[in-house]
Amino acid sequence: MSDEIKLSDNAKKIMDLVEKLNVLELNDLVKALEEKFGVTASAPVMMGAMMPAAGAATNGEASAEEEKTEFDVVLTSSGDAKVNVIKAVRQINPALGLVEAKNLVDSAPKTILEGAKKEAAQEAKKVLEAAGAKVELK
Repeated sequence: MSDEIKLSDNAKKIMDLVEKLNVLELNDLVKALEEKFGVTASAPVMMGAMMPAAGAATNGEASAEEEKTEFDVVLTSSGDAKVNVIKAVRQINPALGLVEAKNLVDSAPKTILEGAKKEAAQEAKKVLEAAGAKVELK
């Protein structure tokens, strides 16, 4: 990658540690950093508009499936416990406000996480399903 960011050794160590966190641990870390430094990690949720272009760069669907290391977590339905699903969405993506999370859940099917590592995607799926949602990993 020519656009790769150059990190100091300390920053590389932190990145290595962050990569090993599960979704819940990462959520707690983000909240703690926001509180300690008085900042917010708010960012718009990306909705997969660029995913087809990325998929088109691979040589065939079969090889893309074998090499897949990143997944999109797609909320297909909130089920009967919509309030619990909204809470779960905010737990997974603390940058979302209550109204944003509600709108996301109301407009299912929607991508909750995009390009997540396998473990993070599976953890998010588990949290959403425990709240009563129906979820797909793509």
